[in-house]
Amino acid sequence: MQVELFSSQYKIHRLTDQNIDEIYRLLSKNALFYEYCPPFVTRESIREDMKILPPGKEQKDKYYIGFYQDEKLIAVMDFIDGYPEKGIAYIGFFMTDISLQNRGTGTAIIDDLCRYLAESGYHSVRLAWVKGNPQSEHFWLKNGFVKLRETTSNAADEVILAERLLGKTTAGW
Repeated sequence: MQVELFSSQYKIHRLTDQNIDEIYRLLSKNALFYEYCPPFVTRESIREDMKILPPGKEQKDKYYIGFYQDEKLIAVMDFIDGYPEKGIAYIGFFMTDISLQNRGTGTAIIDDLCRYLAESGYHSVRLAWVKGNPQSEHFWLKNGFVKLRETTSNAADEVILAERLLGKTTAGW
């Protein structure tokens, strides 16, 4: 997996403990997200998120990455390769800097990612958002994701599992 090819517009780096403060600065500005997905972000919760894996996956399948513009972190993504099965990519978390929201930045990142994944042989991307979060629901539906079903997450929140099929007919192509 060549994460540097996830975007044609932004530089991408795997994030580590050395990036905790800049990740925290980006995430902590989005209070609305944490109203629907508490608790509010902490440096420790970021460290935990960098390591947590879904069932059956190993650390080599996880990419906790940052998108940079002019050396500034503008987006964070938790990406799982081959989950829940081969040919499917899973976005566990994605957030753009609040100052760039509603400007097409997130959509450009997701379109680039989906283009790369389709060219690499993946057939879909999945993710979930907390039911009732209008910001997340609007963003993902606008970006070609279709609701698959409602389910309960590990935190006992009701979430919407969604998927975007990949291929030359995918939105944004």
